Amino acid sequence: MTTVRDRIEAVVRGGVGYEAGLDALTVAPAAEVDPILVDVLHDAFARLWRGGWQPVELHRVVARNGTVTHAHLVTDAVAAHLRRFPRESVDERWLSQADALGAHVWWRNSGGYLGDLAGRWKLDRVAVLDLVLTLLGILAELPPIEVLIPPPGTAARTAGPRGRVDHRLLDRVRALLAKAESTAYPAEAEAYTAKAQELIARHSLDEALSAARDDTATVVPFARRIGVDHPYESEKASLLDAVARANRCHLVWSPEFGFATVFGFDADIDAVDLLHASLLVQAHRAMARAEPPGGKAGRARLKAFRQSFLVAFAVRIGERLAGAAKAALEEAIRPTGPVAEPGPVAATDLLPVLAARDEQVRETMDRVFPRTVRARGSRVDSREGWESGRAAADRADLGTGG
Repeated sequence: MTTVRDRIEAVVRGGVGYEAGLDALTVAPAAEVDPILVDVLHDAFARLWRGGWQPVELHRVVARNGTVTHAHLVTDAVAAHLRRFPRESVDERWLSQADALGAHVWWRNSGGYLGDLAGRWKLDRVAVLDLVLTLLGILAELPPIEVLIPPPGTAARTAGPRGRVDHRLLDRVRALLAKAESTAYPAEAEAYTAKAQELIARHSLDEALSAARDDTATVVPFARRIGVDHPYESEKASLLDAVARANRCHLVWSPEFGFATVFGFDADIDAVDLLHASLLVQAHRAMARAEPPGGKAGRARLKAFRQSFLVAFAVRIGERLAGAAKAALEEAIRPTGPVAEPGPVAATDLLPVLAARDEQVRETMDRVFPRTVRARGSRVDSREGWESGRAAADRADLGTGG
């Protein structure tokens, strides 16, 4: 005898025609279908939570592969899943993402969720069933990924304390980058971005040296997935890679999901996240000012220009960031007087400290991704776009002092 669960799974797997399966579920009594459909949906989400997916990541990939409405169902699933666990037992990073999505239980009870959903979104029953079945199809296509944060319900894993992230400094950096993004004057944007990069570089080196001096501290590298939106994902990922390398992080790009996994210490990953977002805004603004007219006839030319612009911008930003990082390091290890700094690690010992930290980051990346493939370089088909992109990167002064 075919059960309701069997019929739902047959529709999701493609064992029966979608329209025929949807019609069969629609005419069946809602009291029989709805509780089972909600259970199947929660089971699908639970599989993905255990498989390494985090709330913000799953919300983003569902919106990417489906619709905004499907993504709202992800937020509801996060709230439903968290309801099963004491809040104090859930990793604070998981909770932070749930809070960022605004996840909360707004429906009356699980059995009436689909009815409440229909009322909230003013949908008829066919539309609700279609919405959930389509979402189940999207979820079924997603494989397990690397577990970076312990999901709710799993044994707590001690990953060590976070690095010495100065949140007041990050607030200053955010304020400077916001000014750089909002000003219409390139010179002002350069000055704000330069100051932000200077603060980031100094803080990162200070944090590394401070951690090395503290024998009681256990600071370990982490990983964070950062989304990269289409279009021109590969080119934008190249910019993220350039920013990551300059800030002593390593990156693995997953184009099938539209995110990159950045490995490094928390202070450095925070800097990469902030700086990449700001530079992307600045790149788009500069590209809009420089690009040739579009239109039907110039569509191919415009696409080539944009791709080439972003490639050149990433290459040049990488060069300049590397120069800025080198200048900051030279300044940090330059002797300032006859008295050495207190503690077991002096400023002149910073190079071996950074080398040891880089080895830790690489080991973490190799453990999570034992097999990776080197990405192919992006093709440049527009000299105009390339030259404009490098010029825009040159204008994005990053505090190299010249």
